[in-house]
Amino acid sequence: MGMGRNVRELIAKRAAREIKDGMIVNLGIGIPSLVPNYISSNMNVMFHAENGILGMGPTPYKGSEDENLCNAAGYPVTTIKGASFFDSSLAFGMIRKGKLDITILGSLQVSEMGDLANWIVPGKRVPGMGGAMELSQKAKKVIVVMNHTNRNGESKIVRTCSLPITTPQCVDMIITEMGVMKIDDNGIMLTEVMPSYSIEHIIECTEANLKISPHLKVVMSEREDVYD
Repeated sequence: MGMGRNVRELIAKRAAREIKDGMIVNLGIGIPSLVPNYISSNMNVMFHAENGILGMGPTPYKGSEDENLCNAAGYPVTTIKGASFFDSSLAFGMIRKGKLDITILGSLQVSEMGDLANWIVPGKRVPGMGGAMELSQKAKKVIVVMNHTNRNGESKIVRTCSLPITTPQCVDMIITEMGVMKIDDNGIMLTEVMPSYSIEHIIECTEANLKISPHLKVVMSEREDVYD
């Protein structure tokens, strides 16, 4: 099933909390592209795009788009003070050199050991792997934002990926409409529960073995902060 705009925004808002002042961040298409909308204007964050931008700002209002400004997916963007433009080879040089603090990506599956599968469904036509392989290998922190289950109701957080892997053991955090999970060498741990969901329901919808944090937090509503 797809997710409504308010749920997408909730996930993006939660992902934005992982970004700290002074970071360089790369965003994938879809939900990740909403993240700049939830960054405080007091923070100095430079959003990077593989097509050659450093310093993307919030999504432009409808009717105010600049046809010459777009992200790597071709969607309109704005820029902030201090933004710069360059070619794609330099953009990837930044990635390969390990200059990105965080990359926020969508995914088709994530395994309990942090394997990322986000580029192809066998039998479907796709344009290629794109920059995800390099981003997921070289960024200092990899965050996946996605639906908890696919359109058939099957868990996208799995014991072992059945889809072709983009990069093994690279994902540090997963944020879905149901909860927030952190991944380390010991597997996946549920650390936060999103509004309207229970621990029991999340476990039921998750194929992977899911540990529960002793410091589990619950988001009481879409408008509230996180509470113990």
